[in-house]
Amino acid sequence: GIAAYKAVEVLRGLQAEGADVRVVMTEAAQRFIQPLTFEALSHDKVHSHLFPDEGDPNIRHIELAKWPDAILVAPATAHLLGRAANGLADDLLTNILLATESKVFAAPAMETQMYENEAVQMNLDGLRARGYTLIGPASGALASGASGVGRMEEPATIVEALADELSSEGD
Repeated sequence: GIAAYKAVEVLRGLQAEGADVRVVMTEAAQRFIQPLTFEALSHDKVHSHLFPDEGDPNIRHIELAKWPDAILVAPATAHLLGRAANGLADDLLTNILLATESKVFAAPAMETQMYENEAVQMNLDGLRARGYTLIGPASGALASGASGVGRMEEPATIVEALADELSSEGD
């Protein structure tokens, strides 16, 4: 979603808190912001392909699922939330979400009508039941020009929520 531009500020905020961040981008995210931005700021390769390069024996989604203490999906679009809620794994990110035992946070971002849709609410309920922590959404100006609930929380709020949750676990 268009809120992908805010993910750059989330990355910087997490780094300021001392986090080591690796970035996974979906194909759709790359239409809004280039991987090079995240690579320059994270000082690490952006991961986006499910299948390894020729000659690479590593199982990328398993390695990336085991590595983190926590996973943040920001922005979490209605489409991504629906795939995660229903166990669909058709790209690197959704495979990681199925394979991880780490705490998962999601920052929903979509238009109000989408956020309030019964199917989206059922997906959110299912993810909460499986242990996902939702951060937001907030109310405010949306990409369409309308105003309402569905706006991705501000980067500082997202960083604070992760820092609070993880510091309470001594991490």
